[in-house]
Amino acid sequence: MSKIPTIRIQQTKSAIGSTRKQREVLRTLGLRKLNRVVERQDIPAVRGAVTKIAHLVTILEEKE
Repeated sequence: MSKIPTIRIQQTKSAIGSTRKQREVLRTLGLRKLNRVVERQDIPAVRGAVTKIAHLVTILEEKE
């Protein structure tokens, strides 16, 4: 059984002034407040979501 790699995502900027879709992507990833960190599976769907809000978040580390 292979272990799925994960990434840690931190919200670094406020969602104020961003579009509704960008705010929804933040909520979908589980980011609710500034400087909160979530760990998600490193799959294409999550990578695509992070790309949509790249100006609001930072990827801290990628784990195998």
